Amino acid sequence: MSDHEGRHFLQIPGPTNVPDRVLRAMAAPTIDHRGPEFARLTGELLDGLKSIFQTKGQVVIFPSSGTGAWEAALCNTLSPGDRLLMFETGHFAMLWCNMAKRLGLDVDFIPGDWRSGVDPATLEAKLAEDRKHAIKAVAIVHNETSTGVTSRIGAVRQAMDSAKHPALLLVDTISSLASIDYRMDQWQVDVTVGCSQKGLMLPPGLGLNAISEKALAASHSAAMARSYWDWQDMLGTSKSGFFPYTPATNLLYGLREAINMLLEEGLSNVFARHDRHAEATRRAVKAWGLELLCKNPSEYSSSLTAIMVPQGYDADELREQVLKCFNMSLGTGLGKVKGRVFRIGHLGDFNDVTLAGTLSGVEMGLALSGIPFRANGVSVALEYLVDEARKRVPADKFNEKHTRSG
Repeated sequence: MSDHEGRHFLQIPGPTNVPDRVLRAMAAPTIDHRGPEFARLTGELLDGLKSIFQTKGQVVIFPSSGTGAWEAALCNTLSPGDRLLMFETGHFAMLWCNMAKRLGLDVDFIPGDWRSGVDPATLEAKLAEDRKHAIKAVAIVHNETSTGVTSRIGAVRQAMDSAKHPALLLVDTISSLASIDYRMDQWQVDVTVGCSQKGLMLPPGLGLNAISEKALAASHSAAMARSYWDWQDMLGTSKSGFFPYTPATNLLYGLREAINMLLEEGLSNVFARHDRHAEATRRAVKAWGLELLCKNPSEYSSSLTAIMVPQGYDADELREQVLKCFNMSLGTGLGKVKGRVFRIGHLGDFNDVTLAGTLSGVEMGLALSGIPFRANGVSVALEYLVDEARKRVPADKFNEKHTRSG
């Protein structure tokens, strides 16, 4: 097909599609990052991000990927040799674990099947065994981007409280922030890791840490070497609206616009929209006769859906077919599920019609690929979306419009 045959459908779970409003905001002229206009921008951003994280704590913005924000969370709170409890929920949990080991931390990595999230009972038992409180922190991926599994952070906090353990709680929200309900203060999370290119609807380039008072206190005694990632440098300059080094100015323009869009819609509506699109996608998968990678309904992700292809078939061949024939990108399987799984991202700047087009592209790709399936997934998903639309717009409104048009 021609490269110019309509717009490209980017349906991976990040980077996500960037809205026109955000693109236009980023196109503004660069300003002096030591001037008063920039200081006002920084203040707006930090206040807005607190609303998105649902915290009253401090927030820092690094010019970085999410990987940099991972490192900042670890090196500001821990010392070499500290014991860290982590869980194998998927590819990104493994990457964060590998980073922690390379930084000199003693990682207790609980193995997992990549189809389930963190088990709060296992966590509670591990912490209860640690009577001397050698475990200094628990680090968890909230939404595992490689598997479409969301761990229950509220239940994790309850398990930690039941064990009466003082460990810090570090949570990666890279693919859940501004997509899945996340309550940093209510769940007493100490460091939340985020980034720009998923639910925040920006290009890659901004790494985020939201920080509790407990984590700030820990940072004063943490002995891990740090310079670029030092919270104290960031927080010291952010009081006056500046950064200790050159910030990603135009990305920050886009971030302000993205925050405005999210707050205009209302976070509860944002979360409901993502829930709706995830449920429609799962209904399509079931109708196709395919299997979700995530086993537990209580852990289904609202950011993405990871779908298994039948034994003997290659998910990457399906992805290649969909890209070649329909100009749509789907997420690949990562690590131990490569070739077994393809992922549909339905987060960020996304609506019902975008999802309808995405599911249509998948269904056409399945038909071309030879993978056995039932060709009614799209119709089942559309039926659900129509039913949900009726709930959002009362019947009398439809009738009123019909009367007027008549």
